[in-house]
Amino acid sequence: MPAPKYTRVLLKISGEAFCKEGAHGIDIDEVQSIARQIKQAISIGTQVGVVVGGGNIVRGAAISRHGVTQATGDSMGMLATVINALALQDVCEHEGLPVRVLTALSVHSVAEPYIRRRAVRHLEKGRITILAAGTGNPHFTTDTAAALRATELGCEVLLKASKVDGVYTDDPHKNPKAKKFERLSYLDVLNKRLGVMDVTAISMCMEHRLPIIVFNLRREGNIAKAVSGEPIGTLITEGDPPKKGKG
Repeated sequence: MPAPKYTRVLLKISGEAFCKEGAHGIDIDEVQSIARQIKQAISIGTQVGVVVGGGNIVRGAAISRHGVTQATGDSMGMLATVINALALQDVCEHEGLPVRVLTALSVHSVAEPYIRRRAVRHLEKGRITILAAGTGNPHFTTDTAAALRATELGCEVLLKASKVDGVYTDDPHKNPKAKKFERLSYLDVLNKRLGVMDVTAISMCMEHRLPIIVFNLRREGNIAKAVSGEPIGTLITEGDPPKKGKG
């Protein structure tokens, strides 16, 4: 079995990946698909940390527009990520995988507190390390949490799971003429306002020279392909001119 290109990765999964497209809540079939893909990555020797979103349950930014203060709305969103993390943990365990959930909020009866050295140790022991509750602070997205945790834990790449197979010039679901980028620089993403991740997350990855791979999570096997170095999705890294694919 070939060695993976990346030995330690941070996988960012949105809350929407936990349910069917356009639906809400948790769909176990979708979670099982995620678990199977992580299992494939683990089997080739990659250490996997996972940051989960919570938009399938509560989106803090949305609820704060309807009378809830943003700090409270963001806290609700962070708690939603804990629910998703526990679901993913349970399904991964049914796949025979060792898993730990670490959370930036104090919910110690169901998950461990996030401590960087503890998280690193779990990764070194081959455990899937699910990182919940974002950064633990309001006003920061789970994308920013993913960039932060990836740099803290010494990950070699940030895998941004998406519902499309990369970054496009426009929404490919709405515009059939949209072209896919094979490679982008961090500044391209910021200057073109491509909306891959929020500005804080992109800036943090740029500062730490942490590459980002944006890929389609719903194609089974893509996580293993990404960690193996196969050219899938869009690679965002330092100083490369934009290259468009065939679309």
